[in-house]
Amino acid sequence: MNQYEFIEDPNDLLDCLLTMRKEIKQEGMETFQRWEPRIERTSFNSSALNLAFYLALRRRDIRELQKSLIPWGLSSLGRLESRTLENIDSVIATLAKVTERKDIQVGYPPYHSFTLGRKQLNDHSNYVLGDSPINRYTRIMVTLPTEAAENNHFVSELIAHGMNVARINCAHDHPTVWLKMIENIKKAAQQLNRPCKILMDVAGPKVRIERLYTTLMNPKVNVEDVFFLTGEKKLESFEGAEIVLGCSIPEIIPTLEVGDAVFLDDGKLEGVVETVTHQGVMVRVKKLKIEKGLKLKAEKGINFPDKNINIDLLTEKDKRDLDFVCQHADIIGCSFVKDAEDILFVQSEIRKRLDEERASKVALMVKMETVQGVQNLPEILVTAAGKNPLCVMIARGDLAVEVGYLRLAELQEEILWICEAADVPVVWATQVLDTMLKTGIPTRAEISDATKGAKAECVMLNKGPYVLDGISILDEILEKMQEHQYKKTSKLRALSLAKEPL
Repeated sequence: MNQYEFIEDPNDLLDCLLTMRKEIKQEGMETFQRWEPRIERTSFNSSALNLAFYLALRRRDIRELQKSLIPWGLSSLGRLESRTLENIDSVIATLAKVTERKDIQVGYPPYHSFTLGRKQLNDHSNYVLGDSPINRYTRIMVTLPTEAAENNHFVSELIAHGMNVARINCAHDHPTVWLKMIENIKKAAQQLNRPCKILMDVAGPKVRIERLYTTLMNPKVNVEDVFFLTGEKKLESFEGAEIVLGCSIPEIIPTLEVGDAVFLDDGKLEGVVETVTHQGVMVRVKKLKIEKGLKLKAEKGINFPDKNINIDLLTEKDKRDLDFVCQHADIIGCSFVKDAEDILFVQSEIRKRLDEERASKVALMVKMETVQGVQNLPEILVTAAGKNPLCVMIARGDLAVEVGYLRLAELQEEILWICEAADVPVVWATQVLDTMLKTGIPTRAEISDATKGAKAECVMLNKGPYVLDGISILDEILEKMQEHQYKKTSKLRALSLAKEPL
């Protein structure tokens, strides 16, 4: 139900906006004052304040107010993320002139206050992700394969084609390989005179298939097949199943109940717990994205969307990896963040390894891939950006499995808006141009998805045999889209379709 009704009379509309502004300012200030003790980076103060005002506004349903403003030729407040109160003030000041009201104390904000948010977002983006290329606003991140450790020419090609951020996934390989990758990145970047930031993505408590036991030569499953999922390393029996999967975090298995959903490989398989035993659970396959059956492999991810799993953000391996990461990474990726406490934990671990000055300068990338993380996004932003330069990754693979694909479409937009209100850059990630990277030919849906990624400050490509072609196509898409939009704002460039016919 709408909180506001359509208002035809401009005086009544003005009074309504004045009341709303007063409430938003009061609520926003209360929120900011609660946040303020956590903010050590003074450059983030104005961003946090704007975020507080934005959240106060978005707790209200103002759709009817927006409709009320349109007939008067006024901003419908649909693009106020970067400077919330200033946009409201501008509308109020114009309405005061329309109604010839002399009692209104709200005036037009100075022009520079409207551009401050964009400037701060650009400054933060340049620091965290590197300066944007001349031809496009949005940067390109690429996940490096192991080949990048041995093949310096390949790394040079990645940078020459347009890679701006190199992602090293710490779930794979080891420090010796990572160091060779980093050396090749720095060497190629210097030779080409093209800076390239290094992101090291700490794996976190990703639940994976750690072991696979089977009597089959080719362990595939189809719809209605079953497999046994266990946390045990030694089994009394296979419980009648032809395939047994060992879970990398065994303490989760005893929490599962009949009817709980179990997803594998970023949702390519959807199953349900059918029976529970003292050794584990039997899972029946209900849906598959692959018609000819899914081949099960170790290291593939497992998701339990019905469970709120509370486990430590960093495993013992992650802490060992962090020793290396803190010394070499420009950006430290934090996976499966659930709340502000997780951020405080990561920051404390970094400060164990770096002095205060270096610890405060290293950038963090918080990955949005859990329901709890999205629900707590504002607190996470303030806690993280209050101490460190920050960017946020929309990790759409795990997030889609956790929240459902329909909900993902809405959430990815909301994350973009909230991060813009906080002047925090966003990385658009997971399966961008996925078919293109594997086959060399993109699907129409992939091109549309990559185009949507132009709203973010960075788009991530995964590894694949056609990754160089993928970078080139993405570079061209982002360059073209830069002429048409910035975040939520359309740019009214002259349209070729609108020109007079020859």
